[in-house]
Amino acid sequence: MTREEKAQVIEELKQKFQENAHFYVTDASGLSVAQVNEFRRICFKNNIEYKVIKNTFIQKALEPMDADFSALDKDVLKGFSGVMFSKENSNAPAKAILEFKKKHKDKLTLKGASIDTDLFIGAENLDMLSKLKSKEELIGEIIGLLNSPVQNVLGALNSGKHTIAGLVKTLSER
Repeated sequence: MTREEKAQVIEELKQKFQENAHFYVTDASGLSVAQVNEFRRICFKNNIEYKVIKNTFIQKALEPMDADFSALDKDVLKGFSGVMFSKENSNAPAKAILEFKKKHKDKLTLKGASIDTDLFIGAENLDMLSKLKSKEELIGEIIGLLNSPVQNVLGALNSGKHTIAGLVKTLSER
């Protein structure tokens, strides 16, 4: 690979990191080609882009970023690295890894993740990351919480109307 080609790959990778607020770095060493293809299908199904990239390219692409990704350099970017990019949903890559691990127990490992520039290093964070709520889920919960008091008041008023009408009817019959 020539220097120009390497520079182009690093520039494209830099754009990916800037466009995607959430990315996960995985260790997929020991996976067969069929298993990698199966994992790529899971990623595609969940709107996640998965690329196997050299660690030095990842380091150079992250250097000019505004956030501090130095913890990734020391602990994460060693060995075989694959990067998962997710634009909207921060927990989708973690769920994809867990889905793959159901069938292939110890084949795929989370090295680290960046969720809106917050770093999570190590596989022990995988369960917690998979339970994070997406922006849409949080907005839905807030709207539901805001709607529930209004629904309760309307329900009470409607049921009271029927109760009062029933009382008046009963009294009039007596």
